[in-house]
Amino acid sequence: MKTANEYEKLWWQKDQLLVGIDEAGRGPLAGPLVVAGVVFPKDYDTGEIYDSKKLTEKKREELFEIIKRDALFYDIEIVDEKTIDRLNILEATRQAMSTIALKAPVNVVLTDAMKLYIDKEVIDLVKGDQKSGSIAAGSILAKVTRDHIMYELDKKYPEYGFAQNKGYPTKAHLEALQTYGVLDVHRRSYRPVIEALQGNLFQE
Repeated sequence: MKTANEYEKLWWQKDQLLVGIDEAGRGPLAGPLVVAGVVFPKDYDTGEIYDSKKLTEKKREELFEIIKRDALFYDIEIVDEKTIDRLNILEATRQAMSTIALKAPVNVVLTDAMKLYIDKEVIDLVKGDQKSGSIAAGSILAKVTRDHIMYELDKKYPEYGFAQNKGYPTKAHLEALQTYGVLDVHRRSYRPVIEALQGNLFQE
């Protein structure tokens, strides 16, 4: 698996750099949203960098260090549960991506299917993390960072199984919600959490 990097090459030919931005954690019931952006040097060979969901955990951890070492710029934004509940997940993602895009010392922004309303050229690509090495690198930084956070939450709240489910609504996680209740790290705007707060989880 390898990204084609056609968008990078197009701008590199014009002697312009670009930032690729992606997120991890839009769907989970618990834990933060993590958004990351990466700027690589011109003509950088992204090699094995690809959509983080298609890589093993071991490979993601290896690439995490390589990306941080080789990037001209990278930024990781962590958006807490209260902010997600206040803004909604789409707007929370957009704002974090916009923050990174504006920080990045470039004029061209690639996102994984997210429109940004900023004063830079923004190209939103469907399945961007499989087409662009820069977006894929962002997805790896975001995913690894978020997984590390969920492992720490698992140590604090072992009964919820966060090391395994990463906060996603698995059967075991939903059962733990019903048995042990809602934590501060749960997103209270998400339907299963609302139902757990109301005592209606698993009721037809």
